[in-house]
Amino acid sequence: MSAKDTVAVILAAGKGTRLHSSVAKVLHRAGGRPLVEHVVRACQGAGITEIFVIVGHQAEDVSAVVVPLGAKAVLQEPQNGTGHAMQVARDAIGNTARYTLVLPGDAPLIRAETLAGLLEAHHAGNAAATLLTANLSDPTGYGRIVHQADGNVAAVVEEKSATPEQRAIREINSSVYCFTLAKLWPCLDDLRPDNAHKELYLTDTAALLSRRGDKVISKLAADSSEILGCNSRKELADVDRFFRQRKAAALMRHTTIYFPETVVVDDAVETGNDTVIEPGVQLLGNTHIGKNCTIRTGSILKNATLGDGVVVEAYTLIEDSQLGNHTVVGPFARLRMHADVRENARIGNFVEVKNSTLHEGAKSMHLTYLGDASIGRLANIGAGTITCNYDGVNKNKTIIGERAFIGSDTALVAPVEVGDGAYIAAGSTITQNVPEDALGIARGTQANKLGWAKARREKMAALKAQKAADAKAAAEKAAEAKADAEKAKV
Repeated sequence: MSAKDTVAVILAAGKGTRLHSSVAKVLHRAGGRPLVEHVVRACQGAGITEIFVIVGHQAEDVSAVVVPLGAKAVLQEPQNGTGHAMQVARDAIGNTARYTLVLPGDAPLIRAETLAGLLEAHHAGNAAATLLTANLSDPTGYGRIVHQADGNVAAVVEEKSATPEQRAIREINSSVYCFTLAKLWPCLDDLRPDNAHKELYLTDTAALLSRRGDKVISKLAADSSEILGCNSRKELADVDRFFRQRKAAALMRHTTIYFPETVVVDDAVETGNDTVIEPGVQLLGNTHIGKNCTIRTGSILKNATLGDGVVVEAYTLIEDSQLGNHTVVGPFARLRMHADVRENARIGNFVEVKNSTLHEGAKSMHLTYLGDASIGRLANIGAGTITCNYDGVNKNKTIIGERAFIGSDTALVAPVEVGDGAYIAAGSTITQNVPEDALGIARGTQANKLGWAKARREKMAALKAQKAADAKAAAEKAAEAKADAEKAKV
């Protein structure tokens, strides 16, 4: 048996009604990826190059996930059980393969090493079918593995149909199989919908093969957690937690993670040696972090690429952006839509950078928005600066040259350029290009009115005193009127 004569079939046509969701079960995410994507990748890791995914409910959406990975989507319509799914797969597979792995699309924790071991066991045992099984302390809800006297598998008995003795069995069916196709195909035609759902069950093939005298064996999974499915939101959360823990443990071979139980790390994330991840951090998507970086508490990085020696201060958001070596960003900064912060540049607190490049050594330290801009080397962007990049129809570009100095509270109305070494006076609204080494000023002329403030204070004090006197007089008048009324009653 080799990868060339072995295919994988992933059963992903079901709705997953127990999740009570409008989203197909296999499209729910754990460890940062759709459940079915994890299963496809595990098959590929085991050396299987031809993978068929049986789709049905939300077929287009499921296909959109698996086809770009190199798998083939095969429509099962109607969805009449796992046995029927394999009948549909039979037409797609054709006659080139000799063996198949069959897996559920909602078992994302299965490892490539485990699948490779299952294939080896099937080959070594010269079996018609090999079932991946697990021993559980609480096997409730799972089909039990019933063995013959010689140790081979006699049948898989679902819990509803099991006797009290069979319910006491702790070895359960994982729904992961390896079949010799020449033995499986005839069995599929003998499946009968003798169950409450009136469907064809693939599990029934174990008993059919055994009764025919074909060899059915089991392979015990080394780690029972690998076979966990996602039939409820709790199970989905458990699987996601397991992914995060497994990924964090792998990263901690070379990266420090404080309070790893508080850190969310997706499966594709990579970190370099001696990087430090503080509590409450989320590292999502295809995030790649270099060596000797520090990611401080509460920061969220999604599809971010960081060089070496980068510091991301607390509660900073970075998405689809990249940071060069020895940059410092945050706290409370936001980088998005391909922000490119080059080596030794600095982004401070409450600065947003969108679709912009800060070249080497540039700084923007406080309360600034930089959108669709190019900031030159060693330029300094003062607090409160904004690039006015949107005119209501188009996004326009702002270009700031090397060593330029942008004074605080400047508005740069794009499209506009500030030349190398130019200065912009604080409080300016720049609508025209500023030549290099020039000073750009665009603000009203200051006028000082001597004595104005003192006169205003005196006027306000007089008004306040008059108001108080009027209130006092009104109160006295009201008191006199009340007294006169009391005398009148007597």
